[in-house]
Amino acid sequence: MTAPTILKIDSSARLTASVSRDLTTQITEKFDGARIIARDLATAPLPQIDEGFVTVTKGATEDEVSEAQREMLALSNTLIDELRQADVIVIGLPVYNFGLPASLKAWIDLVARAGETFKYSEAGPEGLLTGKRVIIAMASGGTEANSAIDFATPYLRHVLGFMGMTDVELVRADRLAFDVEGTIKAAKEQVATLAA
Repeated sequence: MTAPTILKIDSSARLTASVSRDLTTQITEKFDGARIIARDLATAPLPQIDEGFVTVTKGATEDEVSEAQREMLALSNTLIDELRQADVIVIGLPVYNFGLPASLKAWIDLVARAGETFKYSEAGPEGLLTGKRVIIAMASGGTEANSAIDFATPYLRHVLGFMGMTDVELVRADRLAFDVEGTIKAAKEQVATLAA
C-alpha cells in the first residue's frame, strides 16, 4: 500500500506548549512513511481576502489584473493544490473566543473557491474535494466540543463538507481549564485508537 500524503495544518498562536500542535504532530506520526506537507498559519500567516481577490476570482480579464492580485491568486492556487495532493488532512483547531483562529479562517477563505473546491449545480452546491480523510485536533480552555457554545468545530465540519470533505474525525482536548492532565490523557488515547 502506498504511503499517504498528509497536509498538516497548525493554527495555534502558541508555538510552544500548544496542545493542538502536540496533537497534530502525534496524529501525523501515526502514518509511517507518509509524505508531509506542513502549513503553519501562525509562523507564515496568510493575507485576508480583499476586493482585489474577489474580483480576480470572479473572472477579471488579464489586462484588469494587478500584480498583487496575481500573487494572491497564485497563493490560493498553491493552498488548493496542497489540499488536492493530500489523502489525509490534519488540522489543529485551538478554540479562541468560542470560534476558530483568524489564521485558519484566512486559509478557508483562500481555499473555498467556486469552480475549484466546490461548484453550484441545479441540485445545489457540490464539493469537489472528495475521497479525503480529515482529522481535527481541537483544543479549548473552557468550550466543550459540539456544545451550544462551540462555534468552531461545527463550522469547520460544515465548510469542509461544503468542499466535499465529509470523512471528518475529531480528537478533542476540550475544557482544558478544568482538568489539564485528564483532558490531554483522554485526547492521546483518542489518537492511539485512530486508524493509520
